[in-house]
Amino acid sequence: MPNLVPMTTSSLVSPTQRRIVWGVRVLLALAFGAAGAAKLAGAQQMVQVFDAIGFGQWFRYLTGLVEVGGAVLLLATMVCAVATHLLLIGGNPAPAVVLALLSGFVAWRLRPQSGSVAAAA
Repeated sequence: MPNLVPMTTSSLVSPTQRRIVWGVRVLLALAFGAAGAAKLAGAQQMVQVFDAIGFGQWFRYLTGLVEVGGAVLLLATMVCAVATHLLLIGGNPAPAVVLALLSGFVAWRLRPQSGSVAAAA
């Protein structure tokens, strides 16, 4: 009877591709860490942005915590950031869109390969 072992994403990519994905992860972690730290530190620009949103400064602290812990909520955070730019404060949503695309790339690249099964003898 053959041993059916699901193929993982890591077994389907080259070492170079894995390094690229890790590089994007590090870039995202640094970007979200910096953005979250600016919010938590009370940078004047962040205080003004969250005043414009109208939810109060507690929301600035909450957003900072989510961004610092963004490894768990990376894509959801970027969707919220784009929506905030487009619907509440206006301005250029390009930085949030770029980070969302990078987040999506990492999620897509690391997705499980459904239906991929290797038969080993």
